[in-house]
Amino acid sequence: MGLEQRLTGFDRRRLRRWLLLFFIALLIPSGVLVWYAYGQLKWEAFHNYRLQAEAFTRQIGRDLDERIGREQQRPFIDYAFLAAAGDAPGGVVQRSPLSAYPVKGSLPGVIGYFQVDDRGRLSTPLLPGSGRQAEEYGIDATGLAGRRALQLRLQQILNDNRLVATVDAGRGGQIDSVAGREVASRQEEEAAYLAPLPAASGLNLSTGKSVERKASVPAQSAFDELGAPRKRKKESAGTLGRVEDLQLDQRYEARIARSESDAVQSEVTARTRQQQQPQASVAEAESQVGGSGQARSRERLARPTGDGGEPLAAPIHTFENELDRFEFSLLDSGHFVLFRKVWRDGRRFIQGMLIERQPLLRSMIGSRFAESPLAAMSDLTVAYRGELFSTYGGNGDGASYRHASELGGSLLYRGVLPPPLAELELIFSVNHLPAGPGGQLITWVGASLLLVLCGGFYLMYRLALRQLELARQQQDFVSAVSHELKTPLTSIRMYAEMLREGWADEEKRRGYYDYIQQESERLTRLINNVLQLARMTRNELKLACRTLPVGELMESTRDKVATQVSQAGFELVWRVAPEAAGCRVRLDPDSFSQIMINLVDNGLKFAAAADTRRIEVEAVLERREALVFSVRDHGPGIPRDQMKKIFRLFYRPQSELTRETVGTGIGLALVAELAAAMGGRVDVVNRKPGALFRVTFPGRATDD
Repeated sequence: MGLEQRLTGFDRRRLRRWLLLFFIALLIPSGVLVWYAYGQLKWEAFHNYRLQAEAFTRQIGRDLDERIGREQQRPFIDYAFLAAAGDAPGGVVQRSPLSAYPVKGSLPGVIGYFQVDDRGRLSTPLLPGSGRQAEEYGIDATGLAGRRALQLRLQQILNDNRLVATVDAGRGGQIDSVAGREVASRQEEEAAYLAPLPAASGLNLSTGKSVERKASVPAQSAFDELGAPRKRKKESAGTLGRVEDLQLDQRYEARIARSESDAVQSEVTARTRQQQQPQASVAEAESQVGGSGQARSRERLARPTGDGGEPLAAPIHTFENELDRFEFSLLDSGHFVLFRKVWRDGRRFIQGMLIERQPLLRSMIGSRFAESPLAAMSDLTVAYRGELFSTYGGNGDGASYRHASELGGSLLYRGVLPPPLAELELIFSVNHLPAGPGGQLITWVGASLLLVLCGGFYLMYRLALRQLELARQQQDFVSAVSHELKTPLTSIRMYAEMLREGWADEEKRRGYYDYIQQESERLTRLINNVLQLARMTRNELKLACRTLPVGELMESTRDKVATQVSQAGFELVWRVAPEAAGCRVRLDPDSFSQIMINLVDNGLKFAAAADTRRIEVEAVLERREALVFSVRDHGPGIPRDQMKKIFRLFYRPQSELTRETVGTGIGLALVAELAAAMGGRVDVVNRKPGALFRVTFPGRATDD
């Protein structure tokens, strides 16, 4: 009772407010939980992709290091058109492997190889020296023209970057006197390359130590300045801007930094200890090489490592040469140059190659990135000394952005390549971070949870509204029952007192007795409905169903209904179709009588003001042996939106303050419940005029 009292104090607005508050109280912690779980999965996915980016960078570095290592192993003599087999004194003279045309190198995008001596003279392995005919070496006219054009291109690129002598435009593009002397002395140089090495120069075979180097000649000073930072021309600078201009979110990077701070500290401590340990000297390694000089033509020495574990650029010694490690730089013209310094007979030479930038990056980095899983969720930007000049997405295309500010997302990983390419930096930025299968599971769980919360909120709201409506209807029912009981009882008591006192004559007494009987029967029907409702509410309804002929059933029910209709002043029309009368139906006779009485009573109440005061009761047999018992009145009918509601318990179509008909709202609800309990169904259709209530039961023909 306390709950009903609390419910009656609620209205729809107050109910919605409290339920919404309850819904938000459940939604917020659930949403936070799902969001936290999803964030953890995204963090794990980010970490996994970061590991893939690190592995990708290491793989690119190993591949480039292997290719550059093959170039590093080339002997000094390979950079001439003619070389001695085995690079040893007295070897067989043959063409250098670098003299092939078109040029084929270990690195993609190689334009050609070159050498600059200590006088600044340029030579390439493409053409034989002066005085030698190209035909002698199997070079035809077409090949010769291509070789000369390529040599001129190499000369032009080096000239444009002020690495060798300039081209004299007034001489038709021929190189100046300094470069011309190189052509005149090529044959002399080739002979010098093939001559036996004096014992007092280069490498001292008895001690395994190199001779003292001379100072760098001024003609090669431009190569010494390539490693120094300087302002570049526009064509070589990155077209996307600087690394500092990247608009990348670094929250994941900061989280990794925090989570790995202990590991980094341990690593720094370990490196510090390693630095305090004495390192093996280069001289000791050189002495080991000297002892095995007669067995091998070349030998690399063990190199000490720096703070980061990378090998230092220690020189490589052969019998007659000392070769520095390759150096890598970006020229003002936008080309890459890979070069080394070689010491021979106390003289320094520059040997190297020119490389096209985009073919190298596209082949070694871009195409591989497009084939990796990283391409589906990140962009790769290549930077050199902080300048951004190549960007690769999932399709492997560069130059997909015009400026660094257009690059968005979160920073995934920044890594550099091993020396000599240590100034090349790979920057991975996340443009779409999938959370993986676990993320899909969390998404489905979150969606299901939201659906359950919304569905539960809606059902609770509907249930609460139903309870509010039920509480109101119960109050109306109590009020209606009180009215239905109090009014006839008051009239019965009044007429009984008048009859007892003898205040009415014989004619009026007859009318008083009829009224008392009529009201008593109405009270009996009301009380029976209430008792039946109580039994149904407690699930104590017990039906004694048996099979009866329809004709017999209708005849026994007619007597109960006829008195009810005649007392109300209505005409009763009773019809039983012949095919229906011969059928049998299984039901409880008392419950069937109550159904018919309630339907007739409902028709009498709603058709009280009708012009045609007639109630029609009919039994017919429809298709599939369905017996239909109908009751029709000629009243105003039932609004379409209330046809299903009138069979609800305690429902009455009009307000208690405005309704003109009497009733408690349980008669039609009992009709529906009793019909369903006996295997039937009830429905209503409008007629013009009136309403037709139909109760359908399954029937069967008689045995005879």
